[in-house]
Amino acid sequence: MIETLPELASVVLQDTTGGSPAISADAAAAIAVGLGALATGYAQRGIGAAAVGAVAEDGDNFGAALLFVAIPETLIIIALVTIFVA
Repeated sequence: MIETLPELASVVLQDTTGGSPAISADAAAAIAVGLGALATGYAQRGIGAAAVGAVAEDGDNFGAALLFVAIPETLIIIALVTIFVA
C-alpha cells in the first residue's frame, strides 16, 4: 500500500502532465473539513456515551465529562478557522 502512494499522489496532483491539480484548493479544504467533522462525530459518539454513564453514576464526574466531550469538538473548530485564515 505504501509503495503506491507516490503514484497516487502523481495522479491526483497531475505532476507528470504539468497540468493543474485534479481538485481545486477550495474543494480540498472542503473535503478536509468534512472528513474532520465525520471523525469528530465518530469520536464524540463513544466519548459522549461514556460521559453520560459516568455522570449518571457519580455527579462529581460532570467537569471531566464535559472536558472529554469538548476535546474532539476543538478539532473541527480549528479546521474551520484554518479554512478562513488560509
